[in-house]
Amino acid sequence: MTRPADEPDDDVVVEWVEADLEDDDGDDFGGDDFGGDDFDGDDGDGDDGDVRTLDPTAFDHGDRRAPDGPAEVDVLLREGVLDMEGRLLDASNVTLVGAIRTDTLAATCVYKPVAGERPLWDFPDGTLAGREISAHLVSEATGWSIVPPTVLRDGPFGTGMVQLWMDGDPGIDLAEFVRRDDPALRRMAVFDAVVNNADRKGGHIIPMPDGHVYGVDHGICFSVDPKLRTLLWQWAGRPIPIALLEVLERLAEDLRGDLGEQLHQHLTRREVHRTQQRVAQLLRTGLHPQPSGDWPALPWPPF
Repeated sequence: MTRPADEPDDDVVVEWVEADLEDDDGDDFGGDDFGGDDFDGDDGDGDDGDVRTLDPTAFDHGDRRAPDGPAEVDVLLREGVLDMEGRLLDASNVTLVGAIRTDTLAATCVYKPVAGERPLWDFPDGTLAGREISAHLVSEATGWSIVPPTVLRDGPFGTGMVQLWMDGDPGIDLAEFVRRDDPALRRMAVFDAVVNNADRKGGHIIPMPDGHVYGVDHGICFSVDPKLRTLLWQWAGRPIPIALLEVLERLAEDLRGDLGEQLHQHLTRREVHRTQQRVAQLLRTGLHPQPSGDWPALPWPPF
C-alpha cells in the first residue's frame, strides 16, 4: 500500500527500518523488547539504523498468485506465513510490514503485535488490536468495506492484528481530497461516528485507483467517552442521506444480535453498549455529528 502523502513525492514510497528484527543481544525481539517506551526502534543514540525506501509491491512471491476474492484473502491472512520486511517509522505503535504467503497465495500485509502497543492513558493496555478487529467487523456489517480485511492471529512476536496492505493511488493530493464532498468519504464520516474514531488523520485515508476509499489505523476507537477526532467535518450538522440511515437501521439490529456478540470478544460490554447508543443517536437525530468543544475536533498531526 503506497499511502498517499498530502504533498506527493515521487522519490518516497514509504520509510522502513530493515527488519532483520534482532535486538542488541542478537536474538529475536520478544514481548519485553516491544513493551512500552523501551522499544524505540533504534539503539538509543538517535540513529534509526538501516533506513531504506522500499516498494512493498516489489516483494518476491515466487510463483504464488494474489488471492482472488474474500474467501482466499481470509485463508491467506489466517494461515499464511508472515515474513516481515520492515517497520513503519511514522507509526506510534510497532507496525511491521512484509509478505504473507501460503503454498499458492501471497500478498503484502501489516502486522501489529499486541506486545508492541504503547500504553495510552485513555485506553486499556493491550486492547488496540482488538479494536482494529472490531472496526473491521462493523465495516463489514455496513457493507461499505471501509476497513481492509483484518484478522487477529499469532505472529512472530505473538498475537497481533494482521491486515491486507492496500495500494493507494499515489497521484491523489490528500490535503485536497479530504475536503471533497465525496460519497465514499461521507460513508467514512458516518462510520467514524459509529466507532467513535479518535484518530482519522489524512494518512489514515487511502483512496484507491478504482475510486474506493479505505480507512486504516483504528486502534483508538470504541471509547465509552466521546472522542471523535477527524478531518471529515464537511457535513457536520447536515442531514445524513437516507441510504446511509437505512444502513444504520440494519446495523442497529445487527448490534443487538450476532455482531454484538462478535464485538464482545474484543470489547467490553459497556463499549459495545455505547456503540449501540451512538447508532441510536445518529438515527434519532438523522444528522452528522458536530464538534462538541469538549474534545479536540482534529487529530494531530492532521497528516
